[in-house]
Amino acid sequence: MLLTIDIGNTNITLGLYDGENLGPRWRLATNHDRMPDEYGLQIVGLIQHGCCAPDTITGVCMASVVPPLTTKIMQACRDYLGHEPLNVDAGVKTGVRIRYESPRSVGADRIVDAAAVQRLYGGPACVVDFGTGTTFDAISASGEYLGGAIAPGIGIAAEALFSRASKLPRVDLNRPPSAIGRNTTHAMQSGLLFGYVGLVEGMVARFRAELGSDMKVIATGGLAEVIARETDVIEIIAPWLTLDGLRIIWEMNEGN
Repeated sequence: MLLTIDIGNTNITLGLYDGENLGPRWRLATNHDRMPDEYGLQIVGLIQHGCCAPDTITGVCMASVVPPLTTKIMQACRDYLGHEPLNVDAGVKTGVRIRYESPRSVGADRIVDAAAVQRLYGGPACVVDFGTGTTFDAISASGEYLGGAIAPGIGIAAEALFSRASKLPRVDLNRPPSAIGRNTTHAMQSGLLFGYVGLVEGMVARFRAELGSDMKVIATGGLAEVIARETDVIEIIAPWLTLDGLRIIWEMNEGN
């Protein structure tokens, strides 16, 4: 079994692969205060909860955009699983040619997503990742990572409204009855949900104008399904795309 770990600013996503098949997977809140032992015990507990014994893990592949947690979780995997994780960074074979002006500044998760898209769907493609930020990544017809766009995530926008406007409440991201909100909660939900749908539709149209009419649109991240229900520009929903990319990169570097 391969354990894949995607460490993001808001969530840590983990999944177990038996060959190409994704089994149990989990999303955890990112917590900077936990120590390696705490993460180790939590990871072992999740694996056992997924009806697997920790000694069935044959390898660990991870990507991180949170450097302080990278070393902690790598240490946890060494101590509790007995494996040195393959951490996706410079020097790791990904199969993706990066056309960014500064390749080292591209988040590891974005390159991992590109590797997954290249193998599973092909280009040209636009990957929309709904995480801490809402990112749009452009993949060429030949599978190159071209660049993209970064906008604040829905959670950041919602929290900013609550914290910066004294009369606005914190709201759940539910679909309001109509675009025209008739109370403050529905008005905020409309602005957040439908506003981000408009953002996605507008950015996809601009990417398509540059990549071509045959561009695929792939959505990933925790809110992918929520947004996809409100628009027809998203063609493929792949909530575990980054984990798939980690599996693919593991096979390139360590697989049999």
